[in-house]
Formats: sequence, structure tokens, C-alpha cells
Amino acid sequence: MADIDYVLNAATNIKGAFAVAIVDYESGMTLGSRGGSAEFDLDVAAPGNSEVVRAKFDVMQKLGLRETIEDILITLDTQYHLIRPVYSRTEDDKIFFYLVLNRQQANLAMARRDLKMIAQRFTMDGPDSGPAADPGYYQQAGRR
Repeated sequence: MADIDYVLNAATNIKGAFAVAIVDYESGMTLGSRGGSAEFDLDVAAPGNSEVVRAKFDVMQKLGLRETIEDILITLDTQYHLIRPVYSRTEDDKIFFYLVLNRQQANLAMARRDLKMIAQRFTMDGPDSGPAADPGYYQQAGRR
């Protein structure tokens, strides 16, 4: 599995990135973060979005939806907040990436693609394993 510093550094290089965090949505604990400002407290925002992720998973379960969440987008006047759950081979890891983008600078489609690639790299166990190396992984796991 790629380390947290790799993910944080790669995500901060996404055009328009203002803040990024990796969060355990079960506990709400931030595992690592970069960015933010005095007006945007990432230590409050990142764990606060754990409630959003847990609520969405709860609703999906109640509806009987057997799908995975690719990402959750919250659009504000000046920012995009992108939440991407990370699916590993074990169910023990319950984490998500939280990326805040400056709306005037960011290309949302490219940011989503870049965060997806970072997530795939994060879940790899090594250069010859993991989802990127096994094209059938997502089909076997019920993912696209």
C-alpha cells in the first residue's frame, strides 16, 4: 500500500487543490492532511465529513443498493468538496480521501480522474498487485 505522504503530496498537486485529508470514517480520525487556512479548518472539516460518508452508506444499505460509492461531490459557491471512499481488499480499512478545490482554478473532471488514480495507487500492495494490475479486480469485487 502506498504511504499516506504519497497520497497527500500527489493530491496537493491536483490543479486547484486547496486542502486534502485522509480520514477514517468509522472513527472520524484524520490520518493525514495538507493545506487549509485560518478560515478553513481542515481539522474540523475532514472528520466532519465522516458523518456524510456514514450517512450515505447507511441509506444505501436501507435501500438495498449493492453498489459502491465512487465519490461524493459537494458544490459550494467558490469550492468543490470531493469525497472518495477507498476500497481495499479488507473490510477493516474504512477510509476516504477528502479533497477541497478552488472552483475557479480546478477542472472537476480532471480532479476526479486524478483522485481515482491516486486511490488506485494507494490500494496497491506492490507494483505487480492490486486493482491497477488486475483488470478483473473491480468486476470480481462488484466494482466498475
